Amino acid sequence: MALPARPVRPYLNHGPVPRPRAHATRRGASLSAVSQGVEISVSRVFDAPRELVYRAFVDPDQLCLWFGPTGFSVPCETVQSDARTGGFQRFMLVSDADPTRRAPVDVALNEVVEDELLVAHADIGAIADAGRTARIRLRLEFFDQSSGRTRLELRQDASRHEICDDPEAAWESSFTRLDSLLRRSL
Repeated sequence: MALPARPVRPYLNHGPVPRPRAHATRRGASLSAVSQGVEISVSRVFDAPRELVYRAFVDPDQLCLWFGPTGFSVPCETVQSDARTGGFQRFMLVSDADPTRRAPVDVALNEVVEDELLVAHADIGAIADAGRTARIRLRLEFFDQSSGRTRLELRQDASRHEICDDPEAAWESSFTRLDSLLRRSL
């Protein structure tokens, strides 16, 4: 059951994050390794207003419709979200091929500026004790673009996990589903 939405408390942004050089990939995303594989950077432009893109990341009813690498989904009944600085998101990633393969995801929201910024770390649990729990740091920034579009700048450390040994491909597959959700929302 999702928690009721609480007002977002703005947090002062500590200035711009330096942008790494990136190489282009298909579907409007660019990916690049930063600091010799210590961090990845994903830039993606969505054909939707910033508020809609941001909401897809924090609204439990939307997050469950698009999030997860290829082969995994998020059952809507598992999503909890308290989208504010000091808040959290919790949900379960479930294998589409074998629903007994499940991994809990616990996100701690360190900085939240509504419609602009999400800074968090996510603990992704092991599947049936087969692997290790991974902690992933994330920074997502949302920028207005021309014609009502939104540019998302995502930075993530390069942690690997048995669900997601290729974070770039995982984000690409998730963002393809997010594109579809956003088109239906407009």
